[in-house]
Amino acid sequence: MDIKRIDAEDSRVGSFISEEFLSYAGQNNVGLNYNEFCFIAESDNGDIAGAVTGRAYYNEVHIGDLIVHKAHRKCGLGSMLVSAVEEAFKNAGYDKITVTTFGFQAPEFYKKLGYTVEFIREDKDPKLRKYFLSKQIG
Repeated sequence: MDIKRIDAEDSRVGSFISEEFLSYAGQNNVGLNYNEFCFIAESDNGDIAGAVTGRAYYNEVHIGDLIVHKAHRKCGLGSMLVSAVEEAFKNAGYDKITVTTFGFQAPEFYKKLGYTVEFIREDKDPKLRKYFLSKQIG
């Protein structure tokens, strides 16, 4: 059997992952409840000013990436994007939203939004400490 890295999008991969996750969850009597998401903030001229992406599965929603263009930072856009995720998934069968972020990124931002630190993975460089946070939504 060959192991290879795939750089280009291969539709077989998404189908394989979806089918296998669903099958394995079913074997263990766990509902998959899978949902990928992406919310964007567009400027008046149609440019993307910010985006948040992630996946929801089982009983939690996980924010994978949140980024706001430097011209739009510190004006509440990041909070609005996270709020869009929270609103979309509350009362939809999920109990919590989780996120990971590094020390130089946004742990204080998420704390201000009501997220609780569950764990900090230390690093010799404090900027690279990894924060695991969550917020109950269900």
